[in-house]
Amino acid sequence: MNLGINGKRAVVCASSKGLGLGCARALAGAGVDLVLNARGAEALEAAAAGIRTAFDVEVTAVAADITTEEGRAAVLDAAGDVDILVNNAGGPPPGLWKDWDRDDFIKALDANMLAPIAMIKALVPAMMAQGWGRVVNITSQSVKAPIPQLGLSNAARTGLTGYVAGTSRQVAEKGVTINNLLPGIHATDRADMLDNTVVEKEGISLTEARARRAATIPARRYGTMDEFGATCAFLCSQHAGFIVGQNILLDGGATNATI
Repeated sequence: MNLGINGKRAVVCASSKGLGLGCARALAGAGVDLVLNARGAEALEAAAAGIRTAFDVEVTAVAADITTEEGRAAVLDAAGDVDILVNNAGGPPPGLWKDWDRDDFIKALDANMLAPIAMIKALVPAMMAQGWGRVVNITSQSVKAPIPQLGLSNAARTGLTGYVAGTSRQVAEKGVTINNLLPGIHATDRADMLDNTVVEKEGISLTEARARRAATIPARRYGTMDEFGATCAFLCSQHAGFIVGQNILLDGGATNATI
C-alpha cells in the first residue's frame, strides 16, 4: 500500500532502538525524512546511519533528553516545521505503590505526560496552519488495563490519554489527527528489563521468565518492533485521516476486554 506520505518530514522521539526505531524505519520506508532523537549519541548515530543506508531518506540525529526543556528545545530547533510527530519515552521503573513518593511521580509525569504534551503544543499549530498533520503517541496497554507493578506508568500515560482525547477533537477539523498506540510486551530493552526483574525476584532463568510472560499472551509471543512500526506508519498515512483520538492496542490480545 502506498501510504501517500513520501517527502513528508517527521520527528520520532526515543528512536535509537525499540519501538521508536521501529516507527522510524517504517516511516522511512514510506519515504519520510526524519529527525531522530534519543539520549545516547552512539546508538542514535548508528540507527540514523542504518536508516540512511536502507531507505535513502534525509535523517537528522539529535542526541538529547526529550523529557527536559533543554532537550526539547534542541530537537525542535533541528526539526523546524514538520508533518508528523511520534512521541515516545522510556517508561518509569516498576515497583510497589507504597514505595513511590512525589518525586517519583513528577519524573513519570515529566517523561510520559508533560513531554509529549509540550511537543504537541510546539508542533501542531504549524500542522494546523498547513491543513495536514499526524501525531502518534506511544503509550501502553496499561492505559486500558492497569498493570499493578507499573503504577507510575499507569498514572502518567492515562493522564496523557485524557489530554489527547480532548485535544484531538479540537484540531481534527484542520486536518490534524492525534492518536495513541498502546503496546503490550514487545521484544525490546523494556521487556528485557521487566523480565530481568522477575529473574532477580524469583530466582528463575531469563528463558523461563520470557516463556512465562509469553504464555499469558493469546498470541503466545512478544510483538516485534517492525509490526509496531508498520501500524504507526499507517496512522501517519493519508489513509488515516478519519481516525481521531483513538487508543489502539498492539498487545497480542493480552488485554481481556470486549471494547
